[in-house]
Amino acid sequence: MSAISRSEVEHLARLARIDMSDEELDRMAGQLDAVLDAVAAVAKVATDDVPATSHPVPLTNVTRPDVVRPGLTAAEALAGAPAAEDGRFRVPMILGEEA
Repeated sequence: MSAISRSEVEHLARLARIDMSDEELDRMAGQLDAVLDAVAAVAKVATDDVPATSHPVPLTNVTRPDVVRPGLTAAEALAGAPAAEDGRFRVPMILGEEA
């Protein structure tokens, strides 16, 4: 695979609006080249007979059974509210909206 040139890195940095020094541009060109080489190596290995995976090991989602349990009554929920009105939480008006 051909190496990424310093001018290509400079172009990408300009598009991303990232100010980079000459030393950073040179170093980044080498690093991006290494990344592209690694991606190319992986692309060579992936073949049609290898199924796509998202994780190297199988995952099991651990959940608890969905069981209905008693919750707070409306009065209990409103008991700790700073303000309540008509069985609901009263909150300050926002954006000057009328009720």
